[in-house]
Amino acid sequence: MKVPEIKTKDLLSVTDLTRDEILGIFKFAAKLKKDLKQAKPHPYCSGKTLGMIFEKNSTRTRVSFETGMFQLGGHALFLSRDDIQLGRGETIGDTAKVLSRYVDGIMIRAYSHAKVTELARCATIPVINGLTDLSHPCQALSDFFTIYEREKDFKNIKMAYVGDGNNVAHSLMLCAALLGMDLAVASPKNYQPDTDIAAAAFRLSSDSGAKITLTTDINLAVENAHYLYTDVWISMGQEREAGKRKKAFANYKITKKIMQKCAERCAIMHCLPAHRGEEIDADVLDSNQSIIFDQAENRLHVQKAIMCALIH
Repeated sequence: MKVPEIKTKDLLSVTDLTRDEILGIFKFAAKLKKDLKQAKPHPYCSGKTLGMIFEKNSTRTRVSFETGMFQLGGHALFLSRDDIQLGRGETIGDTAKVLSRYVDGIMIRAYSHAKVTELARCATIPVINGLTDLSHPCQALSDFFTIYEREKDFKNIKMAYVGDGNNVAHSLMLCAALLGMDLAVASPKNYQPDTDIAAAAFRLSSDSGAKITLTTDINLAVENAHYLYTDVWISMGQEREAGKRKKAFANYKITKKIMQKCAERCAIMHCLPAHRGEEIDADVLDSNQSIIFDQAENRLHVQKAIMCALIH
């Protein structure tokens, strides 16, 4: 099977990809996953090096990218703020130009989306957004690949996302709109998704036939949902807002009572890490309907497909 062809140099948002390109990545990810289970080598990135810049700590992002590059026959370099001059005042542009002379691709997990955009603008090699305050494309693509494995078609499928209108919600909205899957987002009044992201999702949905709904009503959002998704209420860097956020999100917890409003055998999703008893009850997260660890595993396979498409 050929490596998927995509036109973009970088992956900063799911909107850098077309619907057909996303499906191509999914098909290739499925192949890589099958090959791995059958112990078939797939050195598509043999001799290639990925530089991984981390401003934020990570479990899944670091391990999945580093392991994935190794499985593809390449090498990954972990670069924290303390390891490179970016943390000591070197400009983003200079860092991008230097790394472009050394490595074959950059994955960056940062606070500021503008920083990642500037890095990609100045780099002559592919840049992959591993997370910013605005978007988390690799997470959303992995989540929809998890649904793709189960459904094969996104029509007549509904996801409900309950919680903060954050980077994960943004990427889920855009991905759903591209793929033609219905998505309802329920967030408190002052924690709704970014208006520009919402506008982009609505525009994309008019072409794909997806129905994107934004509401403060959790009951409306979860009604007849086939997939029920949530995320932490307090992301890294928001610790000072913990008390305020817990109060605002108190009525947005995923419980078995909420699950009863969803479609029969609704699957439970969470990007992890999870705070059991806060945004979701433990008996829901650990139930037979939970597919959270399928999502986590699929970060590996989808990101490998992305690296193959961009770096091979």
